[in-house]
Amino acid sequence: MSMALQLTAVAIVLLAIPANGARLFLSAAAAVAAPTAQAQAPDKADVAEGMRLYLQKGDCQACHGWAADGRKMDSQMPDSANLRETRLDRARLISTIKCGRPGTGMPAFDKFAYSDGRCYGMKQADLKSPMPDPPATLQPREIELLTDFLFQKVVGKGPMDRAKCIEYWGSEVEACREFPK
Repeated sequence: MSMALQLTAVAIVLLAIPANGARLFLSAAAAVAAPTAQAQAPDKADVAEGMRLYLQKGDCQACHGWAADGRKMDSQMPDSANLRETRLDRARLISTIKCGRPGTGMPAFDKFAYSDGRCYGMKQADLKSPMPDPPATLQPREIELLTDFLFQKVVGKGPMDRAKCIEYWGSEVEACREFPK
């Protein structure tokens, strides 16, 4: 049953329950609705698309490294955060991808980030230094997919090792050979 349909059914039943019985029913209704209200894990295709965005379109690996551990791929790129150890929650990670980090090398992947005050309430004129250009701009759905990938394969996973490398790529690849068995 969809969440909207469940909530509609709960509202109709609540109208039929006397005020003194509502408290008991509400706690029962919350227990029934809670499991379906939780966020579902993204499907494998979405995680794979997020990984593609990380490695290719966003070229996040140039600064954060292929394993997102801060070991950049290009010596000319700025030093970047180890995303495997980040403490950002989902909303803050999305905001960081969209808005970048003013005063650092992290670009804003939202094309209009500083055109209308949507990021930190700031406009281009408010920035002390210009934001670096991203390799590409990302649509909101792409930022969601990228974030799904990071939370499934990177954030909170700890330092990369051989087993994590194989899980990250889906099979043993050349990059995993640098880690001992």
